[in-house]
Amino acid sequence: MPQTPHIEKHFTGSEVVRDIVIGMSDGLTVPFALAAGLSGIANSTSIVITGGLAEIAAGSIAMGLGGYLAAKSDVEHYISERETEQREVEKIPAKEIEEVEQLLLSYGLEADQSTLVAKALSHRPEAWIDFMMRFELGLEKPDPKRALTSALTIALSYIAGGLVPLTPYMLISDSRLALIFSTIFTLGALLIFGYVKGRFTGANPIRSALQTALIGGLAAGAAFGLAKLISK
Repeated sequence: MPQTPHIEKHFTGSEVVRDIVIGMSDGLTVPFALAAGLSGIANSTSIVITGGLAEIAAGSIAMGLGGYLAAKSDVEHYISERETEQREVEKIPAKEIEEVEQLLLSYGLEADQSTLVAKALSHRPEAWIDFMMRFELGLEKPDPKRALTSALTIALSYIAGGLVPLTPYMLISDSRLALIFSTIFTLGALLIFGYVKGRFTGANPIRSALQTALIGGLAAGAAFGLAKLISK
């Protein structure tokens, strides 16, 4: 009797989602907090818009650069550790075979099975090193081209998020009224973003949405309160 082939579906865009989460969450929260703080001391929306756009520009560059350096560091770290493993395989193979056996034992294999697999791996140096990188050090080979992609993804996500709280100030001349709409727009965006983030990351979407909105609201409230306190 023919059987339907089993096809596993796994989400493979975790790195991209992580970059979007980093950029969007900060992009929604920081400019929102800044705009709320400036609204507490300025009656002109032009001041809020100017300060907000300047912050978005600086923030997106800083966040993008941070993502680029982090991704480059991952590549450099992986290369360095792989070179170390290669030297150990060449100079102290007996010790490395013993480490493979111990790793396999920790996964529940019998001693004779662990020895058999370890010796088989020792005849395939590249596969041996790959095994040690993955199971001894817990390192996956990073994409060397991901640094630029990560930087652009984080920066663009930051800009997209940052424009949400500033849009009402561009459309409404009254800064206090604009703040109300900015709060509504931003909290709504935070709820949607938190929900979508929860769906992608496997967390409870409702909880993720509420947590994201709460953090953004607290940041904006703190900035607004400090601005009012300083202006007195």
